[in-house]
Amino acid sequence: MADNVIVRARPGEHSERLIRRFIKRVKRDGVLERYRERCSYHIKPSVKRKIKQKKARRELLRLERKRNKRK
Repeated sequence: MADNVIVRARPGEHSERLIRRFIKRVKRDGVLERYRERCSYHIKPSVKRKIKQKKARRELLRLERKRNKRK
């Protein structure tokens, strides 16, 4: 995982689009989640469960995309 998120402007790209790509990249890299994990003292069990389910779902989708790409 990257510590710093870098997004370079593409030729002719508007600043709004660049900001959207940056936000997507930050979410995908899990920067905010890691920050929240370090700064919070207690995470409710229901929130932990949701995070775990979301992570598992994302991993399954990634593996499924890899399988479909090979075909």
